[in-house]
Amino acid sequence: MRNLAVNRDRLWSSLMQMAKIGATPKGGVNRQALTDLDRQGRDLFVAWARDAGCSIRVDRMGNIFARRAGRDENLAPVMTGSHLDTQPTGGRFDGVYGVLAGLEVVRSLNDLGLETERPVEVAVWTNEEGCRFAPAMIGSGVFAGVFSLDEAHATADRDGKTMGEELARIGYLGEAEMGGREIAAFFEAHIEQGPILEAEGKTVGVVRGAQGQRWFDVVLTGQEAHAGPTPMAVRRDALVGAARIVDRVNRIGMDHQPYACATVGQFVVSPNSRNTIPGRVAFTVDLRHPDDDVLTAMKAGLEQGARAVAGRIGLELELREIWYQPPIAFDGACVAAVAKGAEAAGHAAMEIVSGAGHDACNISRVAPTGMIFVPCEGGISHNEIEAASADDLAAGCDVLLHAILDRAG
Repeated sequence: MRNLAVNRDRLWSSLMQMAKIGATPKGGVNRQALTDLDRQGRDLFVAWARDAGCSIRVDRMGNIFARRAGRDENLAPVMTGSHLDTQPTGGRFDGVYGVLAGLEVVRSLNDLGLETERPVEVAVWTNEEGCRFAPAMIGSGVFAGVFSLDEAHATADRDGKTMGEELARIGYLGEAEMGGREIAAFFEAHIEQGPILEAEGKTVGVVRGAQGQRWFDVVLTGQEAHAGPTPMAVRRDALVGAARIVDRVNRIGMDHQPYACATVGQFVVSPNSRNTIPGRVAFTVDLRHPDDDVLTAMKAGLEQGARAVAGRIGLELELREIWYQPPIAFDGACVAAVAKGAEAAGHAAMEIVSGAGHDACNISRVAPTGMIFVPCEGGISHNEIEAASADDLAAGCDVLLHAILDRAG
């Protein structure tokens, strides 16, 4: 078992071919969920998976399952995978690495002439990123019962196009029912999206779990007025209020170290005119922490602080929590399988907690789950300059191969 390894060059070539779909001038990828480019990426994966001998199944949320048969087709499969959609200025590895690492495991099993007792499936989950359709991880969320199929299909982008309509338009509104079937184990390989592995000189992160997350939509409404004649003392400036809340969000993150993260990522100012006092500002808040009690305290700090700011300036406040994911602890046996896989493959490893949300977090609700991290340069992700080495990516895929064999028999 120690000599088992995937084909490094083939994995890298697959990643680079997929990166051409939606390639950006700065070397990144813009392949947002349920666009024509997403369809092209899905089509390429399906073609590759069929060439590798897999059968293809698409469910009503557009999730794709490429299945390599096992000796006993009545047994629950071991599943791996991630997502193909990207941020508007995304990188070449976030999500897609987990999908193509799973495909490379299937190809390597074929090369090695290895038959598993259980079937092995590679999943492509719909809309992990949440940038076009919020919240994130909707495809895996419907599969795991976090969201209903109806509410997911009705979720609209900024242009009013719904996920259900767009799935049908690109040809991925499948017929298979959602979830409701046993999964023996699920593994997701992913770049770390942070700097810890690189700083520690480790090749593999054995992921114990993931931070909890709370997402909020905030709207402040004041009074538009002329920037010249309106005295400072009587202004109801929504942007001033928003700026103070943004600063408070940052302080909430700093006050709950270590581990806390607090971010304002989207900002819309209206009427957005040079000489008009802003009357309305809408923005988002993202709070994260691995301890649910601390995350709850961060939420309370945001709510109290936002009310206080709005009250002092005379602004109307709408603060709505649109998504909550509690902290995740992955399955002990799956975590152990990843650790054993790193040892068998001879790669330096360490335990780590994910700072980002992943489809694996949803799947952990319905199946034993584990994750494998590999370093990314400078810890930078959600960025066109996102980078990872071919050697590290192959190492993570080696570990995935060992972990799948451990669980699939």
